[in-house]
Order: sequence, then C-alpha cells, then structure tokens
Amino acid sequence: MKVRHALIAGAALSALATPAFAQDATMTDDVPPATDQADIVITAVARGQNVLDSSVSVSSINSEAIVDLAPRSSAELIRQIPGIRSESSGGEGNANIAVRGLPVASGGAKFLQLQEDGLPILEFGDITFGNADIFLRTDYNISRVEAVRGGSASTFASNSPGGVVNFISKTGEREGGSVGVTAGLDYREYRADFDYGGRLGPNTTFHLGGFTHIGDGPRSVGYDGARGGQIKANITQKFNGGYIRIYGKYLNDHSVGYLPNPVRVTGTNSDPDYSSITNFSINSDSLHSRNFAPITTLDQNNQVRTYNIDEGMHPKVLAGGIEAQFGVGPFSVTNRFRYSDISGAFVSPFPGSVTGAQAAADAIGGAGSRLFYASGPLAGQAVANPAALGGNGLIANIVTFNTRLNSLDNLTNDLRATADFDVGGGKATLTGGLFYSRQDIDTAWLWTSHLMSVEGNGNAVLLDVRNAAGVAQTQNGTVGYGATFFGNCCRRSYDLQYTTKAPFASLGLEFGGLSLDGSVRFDFSHAEGRTFGDGPLTTRDINGNGVINRAETLVSVLPTTGAALVDYDTDYVSYSIGANYLLTNSLSVFGRYSKGGRVNADRILFNSNNVNPATGALLNSAVAVDFVKQAEIGVKYRAGGLSLYATAFDARTEEENYEATTQTVFSRAYKARGIELEGAYRMGPFSLSAGATYTDAEISRDNISPANVGNTPRRQADWIYQRPRPMTASCSAWA
Repeated sequence: MKVRHALIAGAALSALATPAFAQDATMTDDVPPATDQADIVITAVARGQNVLDSSVSVSSINSEAIVDLAPRSSAELIRQIPGIRSESSGGEGNANIAVRGLPVASGGAKFLQLQEDGLPILEFGDITFGNADIFLRTDYNISRVEAVRGGSASTFASNSPGGVVNFISKTGEREGGSVGVTAGLDYREYRADFDYGGRLGPNTTFHLGGFTHIGDGPRSVGYDGARGGQIKANITQKFNGGYIRIYGKYLNDHSVGYLPNPVRVTGTNSDPDYSSITNFSINSDSLHSRNFAPITTLDQNNQVRTYNIDEGMHPKVLAGGIEAQFGVGPFSVTNRFRYSDISGAFVSPFPGSVTGAQAAADAIGGAGSRLFYASGPLAGQAVANPAALGGNGLIANIVTFNTRLNSLDNLTNDLRATADFDVGGGKATLTGGLFYSRQDIDTAWLWTSHLMSVEGNGNAVLLDVRNAAGVAQTQNGTVGYGATFFGNCCRRSYDLQYTTKAPFASLGLEFGGLSLDGSVRFDFSHAEGRTFGDGPLTTRDINGNGVINRAETLVSVLPTTGAALVDYDTDYVSYSIGANYLLTNSLSVFGRYSKGGRVNADRILFNSNNVNPATGALLNSAVAVDFVKQAEIGVKYRAGGLSLYATAFDARTEEENYEATTQTVFSRAYKARGIELEGAYRMGPFSLSAGATYTDAEISRDNISPANVGNTPRRQADWIYQRPRPMTASCSAWA
C-alpha cells in the first residue's frame, strides 16, 4: 500500500496543463503521471483516441497538478486550460466561463458544459443564480480534468457547442490514498482533503474521498462564510469485456458569493486608475459583514420569514449513478445514468449604488434626515458625523439577492454503442447513441433592500434613517421589502422542467496516417411549467407591532394567481466534420468545422415578446435556440517529454439573453478569431508548462442597440495565458 501525504499552504508550487494519460476509453484514470503510455482523449468523442490521431483541441490537468495548484474552486482550476477564460472572482461558484471568445452576456457558462464523469452537472450552465459550477467542487477525488474546445463537443453532448470540461473521478485503480491540509496564508480558511482507493478483489476496485473546510474565505467577512464539505464514493466490478460502476456524491456546502464591491476610480474613461476606498480594500474586503445577519422578507407563499446572509452560496446535492460497459456482438456498449437531487440558496448583497452618507439619508427621508446605527456595537445610536461614517463617509444602497433554489434536480442518461470495421485497407468506427435528460428549475427570488456602511474586515453595519421630524423611514436597516433600489423589480418564482432527447451518430475512417470523422446530433427539447412575477408593491405590517413604517409600504409580494405558462417544443440539428493527418509519429495536423446549438432556458422568460403567458407557446421561435459555428485548424507535436499544440479558430455565435441585475435584454450576433498555444516539457518528476490564447472578438449584429456593432464583447480579453512555471517537482511525495 502506498499512501501519499501532502501539505499545501494556500499557494501552488507548479502547474501542469498536459495531455491526459489513460488506460482505456472508460471514465477512469488512476495511472501515475510519470508514464510512457500514449495520451488519450475520452471526452466528447466517439471513443478513446490518441491525441495526435484526433481532430479535436483537447487539454488535461492531472491529479498531481491539481494538488500542486490547490485551486479554491472549480473555476480556478478551469482557468488553467488554454482557450477558456474563467472569471473565478465569484468565490466557490457563480463564475463567468467563456471559451474561444463566445459571449458571456449575462453570466455563467452558457456555451460550455461542465461534466462530472461524462454527464452534465446541470443541463444548462447559466441558470440564473444556479450556475453549474456552484454544484461542482474540486478535491482529491479528481483523477484529471479534460477539456474539449469546440469540435465534436457540439455532437457528443447537448447544449455545449463551445466545449465540454469533464471532471473525471478516481476509481481505485491505483491503490493508496492521500491526506491534505490547506490553510490561507493571508486569510482565514482551513481545509482538509482526503481520498483512498484500492482493490476489494481481483476485479473489484473502490474509491472514497472528500473534503471539509471552515473560515471567512479569501475575503474578510467576519464570520464562517466557508463551511461544509463533500464526500464521493464509487465501486467498480470488472468482467470479461466490460465493467459496471456504482457511484454517489453528497455535497452540502456554504461559501461566500462575491458580487461587485466599491472601488475608487480616477483618471479618464480611456485611462482609468483604480484604487481602494479608505478603510475598504478592494483586494481583500467584501460588503459581507458579521453585523448583517437577519434578513426578513416574505417567502414564496407571502409569509414573513427570516433568512441569514451567512447562508451564501449553499449547494445541496445528493447524487447517485451507474455506469456500465459491455459487448454486444461487434459493438461495445456504454451506458451512463445519474440522478441528482439538487437544491440550496444564493444569498449575497449587491450594491445598487454607493453615495455619500448624508446624501443617501436625504434621498430616503428628505432634507435634514438623520442616520442611526441599526446593527453593530453602536446599534440604536445616532451617527454623529456622517462624513466620517465607516472612515470614508460612504453608504452602499444594497439589494440583497436572496434566491431560494427549491429544485434544480437533474436526471441524465447517455447510451452509446461503438464498433470497428475493416474498410478498404483501413478501419471504420461507427457510433450511435441516445441521450436523455430532465432538468428542473424551481426557484424563488425574495430580494430586499438595505442601507449599509462601507467598511472592511467584516465590520460594515446596517443603518436606519429618520426624517427631519424624527419619523423612522427604514426598519432595522431595511429600506424596502423588495428590490427598492432596482425599481421594485424581480419578485419572481418559477417552476419549470426541461426535457431533452437527442439521438446522435458518428462515423470515423482511418487510412494509414489519415483520419476522417463526421458526427450529427438531433436535439428535441420540451419546456413546461409556470412563472409568477414581477410582484406588485403592497403595505404590510412585517414586524407585527401595529405601526406601519415607510419600509412596510414597500413590500413586494408574489402573485398567487394568473401564472404565466411555459409549454413549447424546440428541435435542432448539430454536426461536426474533421480530418487529422499524422505527418510523423510525433507530428500531426488537423482541421474541423462544426455547428452546434444551445437551447435557451429560464433567461428568455419574463419577456412577453418571447413566450405567450396565456398558452406558454413561443411567440418568437428565434429565441429558443442559439447556434455556434466554428472552424479550426491546428498542429500537434509530441516527442519524448515535449508537447506543443497550436490551434487557430474562427467562431460565429448567436445569442438571446436576459440579465437580471440590469434588467437588460440581449439579441446579438458575435464573431471571434484567434489562436491557442499550449506547451509542456517533462523530465522525470520535473515539468514546465505554459499556454496562451489570443482572441479578436466583436459584436457583429445587435438587434436592440445597433450602435454596439463593432464593440468588443464584455468579459472578453485579447490575451489570456497560463504563465510558465519554473521546472520543479511536485510538492507531494510517495512513501
């Protein structure tokens, strides 16, 4: 038995973004990183294939690199992959993830699918307040992360025309385990990881692992915003011609969801300068605070309910599945099934604006209004000098996003059969399959509005306002029981279900060094359910004291009748064709063209121009599906310990979308061109790796605001890179 012990203190010593090493085409990869076996791609392809022989762009991060990187979130790990821009500033989830210049107009990972062992975490990566990465954690259970950009991702997965990132679990093929303890060097968070796997018999393996953590997190919030953990387990029985695997996962975690924070901006629009506000570091502070605890509002049934800001991003997942591979005549049949019971919450303060303290008070209560501390050590006392409040004289007008994720349950099954045939001196590979998924989206938006000082280290306090006559205009720091600073919008609930059925097929041909392949997928989707909102304002005695405060006249409620219906079908075709030519045993060139679709889910609702509220039918069929067309050409080199890859790409994208925070509707087309570069060198236990991507992206059509044509899409950088790391050994050792 070999047991690995790792101690990582919050910072990585080395990074590896190298091709995957695998034994076969199954979802397993427990092979040690130092191996001479050929690198194999198994994600979003017909079957496992040598990277040099494949006509797709693929990268992988192995388990040793993951330990060294010590990522605090799945988004931090994904950002190590060339071609992918992952904004990991949101915390353990809620990241904006883009690939090859494809747009992120509103948030999440719309055109990129996150998978766990070959099946999607959620069918849609940009569910409002339910982004897929919130329900995905990086820990020692992961054998490797494999990413396919563009190409056959359009046809071997639904709703993923931009690419697929697959988190592949260990299965106990490599006996032993590991224990790791992580501590933040300049922030308070402590984490423990473990995993162990091995054999229960000659043909039976198992793996078990998980993590737990506690602390503020990477920004000072003054309470245990990070707490909870995850445990995963699987058992595999091999038999002649295949295997069967049963696995499960339980995740119950809390982490702070970071939203915009105040920052001082000087200079000019063309040359701005950013700096921290006095007593509030933009690098390490957050508007979350130990003094902002109870949040009173109306729940989904319009009953008074109290929640807590420290719930944060709260994913709860209980998932189980079965994976099997067996032979039927000349075919190798693989079936993957998983059911995930998913729920939770997303609670976080969003500053609608930041103003001077006295100006904020006067805007609510009129001239001569006074401020009082509503929480903290001075609660109940008057603010003696508003200009010195919090050390900077500022107030944040907060809308608290309190979204209840009642159900994001996901059921998925992927069945495929593959066979090889001899054809005219070459080999043909034929694959056919059927994909089925059912995705629930049952959520409620219960937002409230508050006044808050701008202070760091978790010391910000809630504030009350009294007008010149001394009459209270707020209640315990609450300005209104709704999104007062957003025009009283967004009291919503919806109970939706999206069903996807997708038959797919592919044919691959190999003649010497030439490989040709084509694949097609037919997606049939049905959406049904109902939505309520935006709710009206009413007056209600929230605290039950018999006196109506001004804040109690600004109470948003959910309508209990007159639901808007959702009931429509969509279908579309995706296809991909590619060619690869092996020039030498170490060098190949490839090209590919693909067209793939992405069904729009909850983000096109609450718009009377899209869906008929009386019947649920589509009024504008163009909003149902967005298409991505991609062309790419590349070269791959691998010899000894050196790997070099370069891919040029051209992507054209349609998008219909809605952003909740700004209540903005998008109807656009985009184009992006660029090149991905990736290299790695390994010598024994040492490695050096780097990657870079250049993207030239622009809005090519805007149906709502034509003046935007030619602009660079938001959240798009010209250059993204994975910087070179010094040649170094892994910080973990074998004992």
